[in-house]
Amino acid sequence: MEEKDLDKLEAQSAQANIAENETRPETQPKEEYDDEKAYKEYVDSIPTHWYVLHTFSGYENVAKENLETVVEKFNLQDRIFDIIIPMEDVVEEKNGKKRLVQRKSMPCYILVKMKYGDDIWHNVTRTRGITGFAGPKGRPLPLPEKDVIRMRLEKIKVDVDLQEGDKVEIVDGALNGQIGVVTAIDKETGHVSVNVEMFNRETPVDVELSQVRKISG
Repeated sequence: MEEKDLDKLEAQSAQANIAENETRPETQPKEEYDDEKAYKEYVDSIPTHWYVLHTFSGYENVAKENLETVVEKFNLQDRIFDIIIPMEDVVEEKNGKKRLVQRKSMPCYILVKMKYGDDIWHNVTRTRGITGFAGPKGRPLPLPEKDVIRMRLEKIKVDVDLQEGDKVEIVDGALNGQIGVVTAIDKETGHVSVNVEMFNRETPVDVELSQVRKISG
């Protein structure tokens, strides 16, 4: 799903969610089930997907923090697993100097990994800062697998024969084409630290293992 596609859904998402949210009180999802076992069986039957939520302009951080509070308040740890503000590395020039900075790659949107069901609709869409799901008429639409992979939302196991001191080329992202030397490898998180020659000095950067290629010789 491209950002331009999400923009088309923004207005109808917000309108649909605001209208529906005004008519239903805040509830605990588990209250709709006879017992804990019935609720667990229901949750186990729901597939886990990534969803896109639209936020008010500039409220991405507020929306993320408030949704995390909602998860704690309603014990939704078995339903909502991860909340991300999409970020990207960019080279920025200021006062004649270049530097590597992070910026929001999808302003007004956050990404949430969850087991969605109608029973948590209002818990999510009533969260302060969130206007609703980015989907047809504001209904939840799972992010396609190809976009999950493209946006690196899931850790990809990469079997790379790298050691500290190896020379590598960064093959993706803002630093595509940069050559550097490996200083640290974290296979648990799938990240590698590389010193690259940038802005006329040696600069340490942290990238994913899948973003580097070992240079032989």
